[in-house]
Amino acid sequence: MSLRDAAETAITQCLALEETESCCIVTDDKREPIGEALYEVASEVTDDATIIRFPPGASHGAEPPEPVSSAMAASDVFLAPTTKSLSHTRARGDANDAGARGATLPGITEEVFTTGLEADYETIAQHCEDVLEQVQDADEIRVTSPQGTDITFEPGDREWHDDTGIVHDAGDFSNLPAGEVFVSPEDVNGTYVVDGTMMPHGLLDEGQTLEFDVEDGQVTRISDDEIRQSVEDAAEEVGDAAYNLAELGIGTNVAVTELVGSVLLDEKAGGTVHIAIGDDAGIGGDTEAPIHFDGILREPTVYADGEEIDLPQP
Repeated sequence: MSLRDAAETAITQCLALEETESCCIVTDDKREPIGEALYEVASEVTDDATIIRFPPGASHGAEPPEPVSSAMAASDVFLAPTTKSLSHTRARGDANDAGARGATLPGITEEVFTTGLEADYETIAQHCEDVLEQVQDADEIRVTSPQGTDITFEPGDREWHDDTGIVHDAGDFSNLPAGEVFVSPEDVNGTYVVDGTMMPHGLLDEGQTLEFDVEDGQVTRISDDEIRQSVEDAAEEVGDAAYNLAELGIGTNVAVTELVGSVLLDEKAGGTVHIAIGDDAGIGGDTEAPIHFDGILREPTVYADGEEIDLPQP
């Protein structure tokens, strides 16, 4: 699949851009070829397409410059292929609140763009619906794994969300590539062991694991020095919010058959679970932090109120 083919999937199937709508492509110096591919396709659909480029952000979740935020909020449709994630920014949230529908493509590479957008997003949406049906009314979600994970999430009053990649209504939002069901839980206790992908390491070596202990929704132990230091640095700015257990996500993209080291793609892989630390204000929680670190579990078993759920498999 070419960049153009992937861009056509994003613009036509995922965002369903119409000729009467405005479209803003937000990109940075390192992701310009993907931004240009999206802009080219959008320009063939509508005369009101723009592209705005800015230097890569300092970290995932860092706010973009004000002109970028304004452009996103003023458009009908936005797509943001950027080096650092805009998913959990106020700029993205404000744009959706203003009625724009859009997708962020954080850390996207050309390989991930062409691989992840080769999927049939109607099928992914169905897998999301199947998983949602199994988890959304549960009081307790437990995740275990052969690597030593045993952790329990209580969603409480928090709403489950699905990231289907189908972004057709005003205010809708998705990551691309898409394919997950997720919640920002009210309480979490236990241990989780990452054996897939997690930044700054990327794809972990076979047998390599990262361990995290969680008590009352706060991460209390991080086995990895680099990740611990990043969280400690964030804690100097926002205190305990940096240690917040932010997210439980379940991958539903069955087109992703192997992990490649990109969190954006790997967290969507069917049959995987990802668990995140830090900011959850953008996904239904109430904690704001300058970090959002996802860790992916390759071999999870998930229970909803004691019943094992069926996970989509590639």
